[in-house]
Amino acid sequence: MAAKRTRRSVAGASVAAALIAVLSALPGSAGADPAATVDPTDAMRQLSDLAHQSEVANEAVLNAQMAVDAKLAAQHAAQEQRARDAADVAAAKARIAEYQPMIDKVAAATYMGARQNPLAAILMSDSPQQVLDQMTLLDAISSETGAKVGQYQHAAAEASAAEAQARKSADVSRAAADQARAEVDRLHVRQGELTAEIGKVVQAWAGLSTPDKAAFAGSPFPPGFNPDTLLQGLMPGTGTGALQAGLTRVGMPYIWGAIGPTSFDCSGLVQWAFKQVGKDLPRTSQAQGQGGVPVAREDLQPGDVVIFHPGATHVGIYAGNGNVLHASTFGVPVAVAPLDSMPYNSARRY
Repeated sequence: MAAKRTRRSVAGASVAAALIAVLSALPGSAGADPAATVDPTDAMRQLSDLAHQSEVANEAVLNAQMAVDAKLAAQHAAQEQRARDAADVAAAKARIAEYQPMIDKVAAATYMGARQNPLAAILMSDSPQQVLDQMTLLDAISSETGAKVGQYQHAAAEASAAEAQARKSADVSRAAADQARAEVDRLHVRQGELTAEIGKVVQAWAGLSTPDKAAFAGSPFPPGFNPDTLLQGLMPGTGTGALQAGLTRVGMPYIWGAIGPTSFDCSGLVQWAFKQVGKDLPRTSQAQGQGGVPVAREDLQPGDVVIFHPGATHVGIYAGNGNVLHASTFGVPVAVAPLDSMPYNSARRY
């Protein structure tokens, strides 16, 4: 688990470093305003389009990270199985070594003609009692030898089966390692794409004037929305508890890959809110849109998870009266917005 957190923190750190680099390269407020000759409406529309593209890239990175985690877990499991199979081979060979001296002696005795049989016992005996004694001894020797040979054969069969399983698990382990490396490579590609999209968004945002930035950020609540009144009328439940927790994050900044508690991306906010009421949701908007129970749009209740865009690349928590709580995009703090402000996809109840 610690390794997983480390990998995610590394991925987040690389994105944050890219964001800082882009911000530091932007012109300061004392310089000329790049948006001075740009229609604010067009500039904000361009920023909105770029922001959506960056969110798609962000979700792709999160999905790639989940794939890496799954492949690394499979690799670890395969390596553990390989180690267990190798131990089984060693144990089987140790049992063979136990019986080998006795088998060697039996083989040598047989080769030298030293083994006796009942007819030889009769011919070489001086009395009936001696015949009985020798035959009883021969039976005991034969029985013990037969048992030992049987045990040896069983141990040899076990060793053969263990070696076959060990070869199979070694192949599985190598394949799992190759798949994990391929997923890591894909993750690096996705991270590069996200870094490029972040650069575009931050530059477009910096090109807006201060009033335009404020207009782009908008208000934390739509007109007439009162969170206190909403919360007072809610029935207790997992979803409503998550909504209540999420509303305490209104005003927090949007940061790609952030999972709280002071900054979020869209799926990070939903995951964090539900975690506050003891419910573990997946990390990405696509995965969150596949869990729980499907809910029709006309049956939405406060606390339901709402998915947006055809590719399920954005997610929020239904806040009642046609509104949704969500972490929108860079430059827009966590807020409650009209449900119709984004292309509706589906909804789930957890």
